[in-house]
Amino acid sequence: MFKIKILDEFNAAHNLRGYRGRCEQLHGHNWKVEVIISGDRLNRVGLLMDFRKLRSRLKKVLKKLDHKYLNNIAYFRKRNPTSENIARYIFENLKSQVTNLELVVVWESDDSSASYYGR
Repeated sequence: MFKIKILDEFNAAHNLRGYRGRCEQLHGHNWKVEVIISGDRLNRVGLLMDFRKLRSRLKKVLKKLDHKYLNNIAYFRKRNPTSENIARYIFENLKSQVTNLELVVVWESDDSSASYYGR
């Protein structure tokens, strides 16, 4: 089995509705995003997927989030824009474009992350 991973980032603001604490207030993060795909077959060149293609597809998804107030994005009007839900949003927006998408990890700080993997 092979796995590849890319990293990217985006900056955005949000607040967590119904959260009792500092995160209920408007604030921002410089989120880091990991995308991992896996598979047991390589293409004729010996790649699971070209890193540039994977990064390009991720950038299109992150462009919808970058420098935005996440609470105003339709997906997050009914879901709190938590790191968990952001990871799910990215996964769901990538899965139709990326074969063998395994995992999306969203880091909101250097020591805190949330992951989502589909079924």
